[in-house]
Amino acid sequence: MAALNPVPPPEALATCQHSDHEIGRRALRIAMVCARYLPFTGGIETHIHEVGTRLAARGHRVTVLTTDPTQTLPSEEICNGMRIVRVKAWPKSRDWHFAPGVCTALANGDWDVVHIQGYNTFVAPLALMSAIRQDLRFVVTLHSGGHSSRLRQAMRGAQQSMLRPLIARAHHLIAVSQFEAEFFGRRWRLPRTRFAVIPNGAGLASMAPRGPVARRRLVLSIGRLERYKGHHKVVEAFPDVLPQLPDARLQVVGDGPFAPQLRKLVKKLALDETVSIHSIPAGEREQMAGLLSRAGLVVLMSEYEANPVSVMEALSMRARVLVSDTSGLRELAAQGLCRAIALNASRAELAAAMLEELRNERQPPPPRLPDWDRCTNELLGIYESVMQRPDTPDAPV
Repeated sequence: MAALNPVPPPEALATCQHSDHEIGRRALRIAMVCARYLPFTGGIETHIHEVGTRLAARGHRVTVLTTDPTQTLPSEEICNGMRIVRVKAWPKSRDWHFAPGVCTALANGDWDVVHIQGYNTFVAPLALMSAIRQDLRFVVTLHSGGHSSRLRQAMRGAQQSMLRPLIARAHHLIAVSQFEAEFFGRRWRLPRTRFAVIPNGAGLASMAPRGPVARRRLVLSIGRLERYKGHHKVVEAFPDVLPQLPDARLQVVGDGPFAPQLRKLVKKLALDETVSIHSIPAGEREQMAGLLSRAGLVVLMSEYEANPVSVMEALSMRARVLVSDTSGLRELAAQGLCRAIALNASRAELAAAMLEELRNERQPPPPRLPDWDRCTNELLGIYESVMQRPDTPDAPV
């Protein structure tokens, strides 16, 4: 499995361990439960890698308990100081991730804290029920997202309502944006004090190419290739960009089930020479950093995002970012980190916004962004507070 960042050297690991003990901390046994992990790509996968490897480097025992719908990956391995355990999930061709093995693995483990990452698949209720049954201390990071299926979107409200009795038993709930905390606080009728807000980190700046890199007329639309991510809107608007900027190029970066439709759209619009679609493997972080350093503009016209890692990484590379005015993206725009336009903007309006951003020669100032070290520190603080509260909270009515 490719590593996103190199494993810290032994002397650094020893230093981290010593530092933790000096301030009275003991090594925690942490289970991070998620539907997908590397080599699959995505925001949750990146989040778990970044914080998990940092926790392991401080001497904590981190196990990533995840699924393998393909049934082709190792069932267990050690990677970047973490133990990766994969259980079977069904069906192979869907993203439901029904994985009863999660319950068995949690029941057979010895955990101080169980951290459930994401709620959108069957993994979350299985892990929640198992943690409650075993009387384990557990926290949940929501990592909410959209979905391309209109049926799945229509069912989200019912799904969230059914999860509430389980979610409400968590020792702590973690949102990646203020928007997410407020939205789910209302949806689940839970007090705002039950939620901590810990945004995703931005960690590519250290991998930026050395020396000045010329920003080109390169537009990137980054994210999993799902319809709700809005890549097709950027492709459809691009013919209106080219007459005024003939040297402009568009790269759609990601993989996913919507790839065939996007390729057909590119062919239909005769954009084969100016638009490309490809993915960057999860382990090739320097390749992504290099691509972002050359981009004139990064666009994400997604219908729903809580706190997208792709946008945080683009901002860390000082790229201009254009997003849809919705969900957690609106929050980033309100902070002055990027520009937002209406989610239902016309093709002409989107093209005009892209042209304006590409023509803007002013280099944006370095943004003040959360990093993965800060994210890890705040998570560790929550784990330690949970350890001091052995009782499971009563579920509010």
